[in-house]
Amino acid sequence: MHDRRLRLIGIPVLSLLITLLTGPAPGSMSPLWFLIGWSISLYFSFFLWIGNRALWVWVLVRFPQVEQTPKRLWTLAALSVLFTSVATVLLRLPLQQLLPQYFSPFWPDHLRASIFNLIPTVVVLMVYEARYSFQQWEQNVRRTEQLTRAGVQSQLEALQSQLDPHFLFNSLNTLSALIDEHNTPAQEFVEQLSDVYRYVLLSRDKATVPLAEELAFVATYVALQKARFRDNLRVEQEVPPEAFSQHVAPLSVQLLVENALKHNVASREHPLHLAIRYEPNGPFLVVENVLRPRTAGLGTSTGIGLQNIIHRYELLQAPLPVEINKEAGWFRVRLPLLTPQ
Repeated sequence: MHDRRLRLIGIPVLSLLITLLTGPAPGSMSPLWFLIGWSISLYFSFFLWIGNRALWVWVLVRFPQVEQTPKRLWTLAALSVLFTSVATVLLRLPLQQLLPQYFSPFWPDHLRASIFNLIPTVVVLMVYEARYSFQQWEQNVRRTEQLTRAGVQSQLEALQSQLDPHFLFNSLNTLSALIDEHNTPAQEFVEQLSDVYRYVLLSRDKATVPLAEELAFVATYVALQKARFRDNLRVEQEVPPEAFSQHVAPLSVQLLVENALKHNVASREHPLHLAIRYEPNGPFLVVENVLRPRTAGLGTSTGIGLQNIIHRYELLQAPLPVEINKEAGWFRVRLPLLTPQ
């Protein structure tokens, strides 16, 4: 919490305003008594400001989300009233010895002082809340701009690297018509290829997609790859139906499957084992594969694809970060599941 300047300026200014508003007219008070009054006001303002600020930070850490604002404010209000009341009584104790004519030890006076101190306390806490809300708004605007730029960039790359959609679909339909109707595997392959490309086009403008849609797309993508790798590629999926309503970044799971095929051996002697499973502790979708890097034919992995996935989940404000690790001969990526937006 970077509020050092606010404290350095706010505490003296607040105590000065309290002194001017509660004391006699400036012309009727001697400079000495003005300094004494300002010192007493500064004494209360400093400890009450610092204490209530610490309470605000403590509550904010526990309820930081926008949807938690009512809970944060009610909790803060209760704790602040309790702290300000107790602190006012404790702060008045030494002043009762120094200036007994101005600081009475009776509870009605303590109560009036506590109520009075709650007024600047509310003002200060409103300043902190407003400042925090503005910072959150700025971050959301920045994040939206980054997502927009990332979307525009991906669309430009798609325009540069992909054929016109209508041309491709028309070509696939023509190819399907040219294939012998009895050649079922070829017909299925063309249909699956159309499904893959259709999903890419439909999902590229979405921030997130349901896990059920992404897994259905991955199943089609794997079916296409198995036409090439056959039994050299073995994919297992363990995701319960109750997880299907969670969301993921579009094409993120498919990219992990593609990376596994691109950078690992998949042969009859060494089949590529790949697993997609659900971890409720998070929750996470885990994509893992046997780690057996290719020794020829491909350059060293740059990791750009994985970095893009990490960055996309950061922009989506995922509750947990993407986790990547290698252990016991397995390469494992944990994607945090997102709540529908």
